[in-house]
Amino acid sequence: MSKPKEFSSKRLIFYAVCLLTLLIAGASLEWRQAAAQSPTLYWGSRGDDVLRLQQKLSQWGYYNGPQDGYYGAETYRAVQKFQRNNGINPDGAAGSQTLAAMGLSAPAAVPAVSRGVTSGRDELILLARVIEGEAADEPFTGKVAVGAVIANRTKSADFPRTISGVVYQDYAFESISNGQAYRPLTQDSIRAAEMALSGYDPTGGAIFFWNPAKPVNPWVWSRSIITTIGNHVFAR
Repeated sequence: MSKPKEFSSKRLIFYAVCLLTLLIAGASLEWRQAAAQSPTLYWGSRGDDVLRLQQKLSQWGYYNGPQDGYYGAETYRAVQKFQRNNGINPDGAAGSQTLAAMGLSAPAAVPAVSRGVTSGRDELILLARVIEGEAADEPFTGKVAVGAVIANRTKSADFPRTISGVVYQDYAFESISNGQAYRPLTQDSIRAAEMALSGYDPTGGAIFFWNPAKPVNPWVWSRSIITTIGNHVFAR
């Protein structure tokens, strides 16, 4: 008399195991789909995914920097070169399209890069570094003005759409080339970056600035000059 009950219990356990297996498989599929749709490596990213990216770029001759798992300026520029050569928007961020073109799987838990002016802490600090490097001796308004120029460029069709994209364009900023942007940050530069990213623009829409006391490309004087703040001329 106990066999039917025993059989019923075994069947119930079997169904429960099957249901649990289906749930796990469904969750795994959903996780993989989400991972394939939301992954981006960008300036400031760290880890094994960045290391694999650097190794692949190095194998193909795009990257000659350290394979250290840190997505810095050299990795950014290498990704841009790869993107240009493969018909991908050269934003310097290794998103799903770029990774797929390289034969790399997308990382599952990397925050997506912003396409607008306001972005995360990494972009804020990067902007502050350029302000420090370009305008350390300028009045506070002059610091904000330099930050505003970079922010304005992200809204122009002639420049990349991100702060990091603008900053790391070849020869765009002397302080990146000579290392002055990596000096210790001051609170003034961080505050200036915050104000520039919030939309405050004392330049009135400038996308260029220069110090006339230093050697500059004569071409910049053909731009429409808006104002002078501190030692810098600002133009569009």
